Amino acid sequence: MPPESVSLHLPTIIVPRGTPTKALNQKIFLSARAEKPAEGIPGIRFGAGFLLTLFGIFLWGLALNLTPCVYPLIPITVSYFGGRKQKVGANTMMHGMLYILGLALMNSVLGLVAALSGGMLGAILQQPLVLIFVAAVMTALGLSFFGFWEFRIPSTLTKLASKSHGGYFGTFFMGLTLGIVAAPCLGPFILALLTYVGQKGDPFLGFLYFFILSLGLGLPLSLLAIFSGALNKLPRSGDWLLWVRKFMGWVLMGMAAYMIIPLIPHPLGKSGLLAAVAACAGIHLGFLDKTASGLRRFSNIKKIVGICLVCGGILYLISSAHEREGINWIPYDQNIIAMAARDKKPLILDFYADWCSPCLAMERKVFKDPEVVELSQNLITVRLDLTRRQPIQNLVLEQYGVRGVPTIIFLNREGKEEKDLRVETYVGRFEFLDRMRKHLERSAPER
Repeated sequence: MPPESVSLHLPTIIVPRGTPTKALNQKIFLSARAEKPAEGIPGIRFGAGFLLTLFGIFLWGLALNLTPCVYPLIPITVSYFGGRKQKVGANTMMHGMLYILGLALMNSVLGLVAALSGGMLGAILQQPLVLIFVAAVMTALGLSFFGFWEFRIPSTLTKLASKSHGGYFGTFFMGLTLGIVAAPCLGPFILALLTYVGQKGDPFLGFLYFFILSLGLGLPLSLLAIFSGALNKLPRSGDWLLWVRKFMGWVLMGMAAYMIIPLIPHPLGKSGLLAAVAACAGIHLGFLDKTASGLRRFSNIKKIVGICLVCGGILYLISSAHEREGINWIPYDQNIIAMAARDKKPLILDFYADWCSPCLAMERKVFKDPEVVELSQNLITVRLDLTRRQPIQNLVLEQYGVRGVPTIIFLNREGKEEKDLRVETYVGRFEFLDRMRKHLERSAPER
């Protein structure tokens, strides 16, 4: 929780010097004094409970790999490390370790900044310049896989370190960059951890918890990074491997398009951009590229991949143009909240942002489900859009204790929140339907 200033008035009686004192609760204070603090960092006891807590947080980080917004990190990892001409050995493992450390360090710093400033983790992605910068990095990496340029560190850094260390720095920097992409995923899941760290008031403990959480998130990606380089170990595979590099380049180009989607206002324009990238990739990889044209079987595989990409892009665009109607959200207005409480009507309040990947996933997979839409007609559905933050919105966030998006709260007939139904991360349609049904049952008029 962010630091707060609280005024306390403690009455104190001042007595003359030498006045005898009377000791109270001697047994309690003596037993506490007799306990010797554990050696190590002050304020942290490295007992079995502490180690179990760290292990639980690590498993929590592993579970984050099942969330929708972590999926884009997988092709980026394969694309970056798949083109490295390295064998699976100590050097490659060092790159994998640096990759996960860069990812963990960025997420840990972002988590601490969010905790200390009271800002929402992932809110930095609401800035168009940040989105454009990350997309530019992805585009530059993609062009390097097409052979336009080689990925090298600046000459000023090569003077300070050897070639090997320069490669290490590039891997570490890649992990730092992808930490920004993973920020919206971490935000919803560390709300409870932020609260616990805020209660402890220990910055080191907070950094350690966030770091362990990020290690769990990055471990599968690190293993993927280590063994992605093994693609280059295949014997005498230069021609077809060059085509694989170009395929990975298109994956990065697709990720660049994905990053700037929040800047496109029209939904059809967002789908059209991704469909265009897929179609262009299919035409280039399947028909225009002449790599390994002498290999008959591989040429057929190229054409099949190209046709699949082109058809996939077209089908995606068509399906996006005919998407089902979702929940009819009403823009937030305090008068609507007051009216619902006055008329004894249950209400759902959704805190949403275009830069929030879990929000977009719920919008697509949950809020457009026919059963969810049908149940929502019995409720007043209100949405506060936080894509472009405004100072007045902070009052609403403070009122309901919202620290991240997505956050969905359920207000009963009296306008009070059903706290056990609150949603602070991505949930599937079955779980959301269960919460909606419970909300309607509790809000039913008494007979």
